[in-house]
Amino acid sequence: MTNHIEIFRTPERQVVGVAEWLVTQMLESHGDFRLVLSGGNTPRPLYEHLGRQPYRDRIPWRRLRIFWGDERFVPYSDPASNFGMALTAWLRDAPIPHDRVHPIPTDDTPEQAASSYEALLRENAAGDVKAEPRPLFDVVLLGLGADGHTASLFPNSPLLEEKERWVAAVSGQPLPRVSLTLPAISNCRHVVFIVTGSDKQRAAMGAIAGDQRLPAAHVKSRGEVLWFLDREAAAPLYHK
Repeated sequence: MTNHIEIFRTPERQVVGVAEWLVTQMLESHGDFRLVLSGGNTPRPLYEHLGRQPYRDRIPWRRLRIFWGDERFVPYSDPASNFGMALTAWLRDAPIPHDRVHPIPTDDTPEQAASSYEALLRENAAGDVKAEPRPLFDVVLLGLGADGHTASLFPNSPLLEEKERWVAAVSGQPLPRVSLTLPAISNCRHVVFIVTGSDKQRAAMGAIAGDQRLPAAHVKSRGEVLWFLDREAAAPLYHK
């Protein structure tokens, strides 16, 4: 597993670069393409870009299967909802079959939602009848907090030591959350971190360097971990 770093002069160029890379991965794949979306403000421009031409017509919608890395335990209509953001930015008007979009449920309790989502993931994994075992996901998109958290895996969280569960409830934050755990996130072909802004610079450089105090540094994949950074986030590495 290696880190691959790409630096873009502006967030706009970053969006185009990530979109092109992602759609190329989709088109070069076979069978279902299992994509995990991240939440927060950073990926919104990417989702909006993917909803416009030429990407809208290039995406193999009927092979795409979409999951989420984490979710705040609020109704989908709440501005804090990761699913709600992706829906309004990209998926509401996309020609994707509804049964291929898998938001984390936010009814009942966080613990029950985590159990239900894990059952869904395991059902999808068991339904893969290919001769050779394949990763749970093809691409996992992740953001990065200034404190080094990713998905809803925060510094000093006991979930960083989780070995068995794929999904877990997260407490201790202003809003309860449900998150994929490291065993699920890392069971993928590629992890993609999308990071913008000088406030994320220290966390990005630390995670890339392997600082184990930062949750993002614990993330692995079966292939590459890709870091798509804008110039501000990557300032110590930027020489142009």
